[in-house]
Amino acid sequence: MHARSFHVYPAIDVLDGRVVRLEQGRRERVTVEGGDPVDAARRFAAEGATRLHLVDLDGAFSGSPDLDLVAGVAATGVPVQVGGGYRTLELVEAGLEAGAGRVLVGTAALGGTFLEDACSRFGERLAVAIDARDGRVALDGWTSEAATTPRELAERCAAAGVARLVVTATRRDGTLGGPDLSLLEDVLAAGLPVVAAGGISSLADIRAVRALGCEGAIVGSAFWLGRLGVADAVSLEA
Repeated sequence: MHARSFHVYPAIDVLDGRVVRLEQGRRERVTVEGGDPVDAARRFAAEGATRLHLVDLDGAFSGSPDLDLVAGVAATGVPVQVGGGYRTLELVEAGLEAGAGRVLVGTAALGGTFLEDACSRFGERLAVAIDARDGRVALDGWTSEAATTPRELAERCAAAGVARLVVTATRRDGTLGGPDLSLLEDVLAAGLPVVAAGGISSLADIRAVRALGCEGAIVGSAFWLGRLGVADAVSLEA
């Protein structure tokens, strides 16, 4: 795999207009309440973040993402990748026009010719979110599962021309339990750049996913709960 720059992405997950952290993506398991998402983006920017990861949880559950939310976070000037409910080409376009540098698609990636059409239209500005649960791909805001395995979806993405993957171990998300290195290694074998998410809680975890070959790490609860500082994490970027 070619050497790539590595980036750390502070996570801003938004539910009902407020920043939250959910354990394993479950609405009833709020572990952090973090206030206004734009204020959070500004704070991360001030602390040295070079990228942001924005998840519109309401959009993920409903299929209707909040474009004003994207515009507000993007106005900080830090490049932002956004996911949550982007299930049509028109919505991906709208997210980019609202200011996102990259839009993530998940559920839509398994439908018809969507991947091929989206890759042709958006190129590097599109990424596929592979949300893994118990060996399968989780869909619709992690409320259901496909028969497809993460590796199978990664291989399909590679064949379609997807630029990169964002891979989340959903059982570890919000738990501070460490990344699922086996999952990441399996998906990396498809040959695409991977940004890792789920359970990352320390500098050692970030180093581990970087050493594995990932091009980035998404950090949520560890920042929000003070387990890890943004400046320290960003110091691992290259």
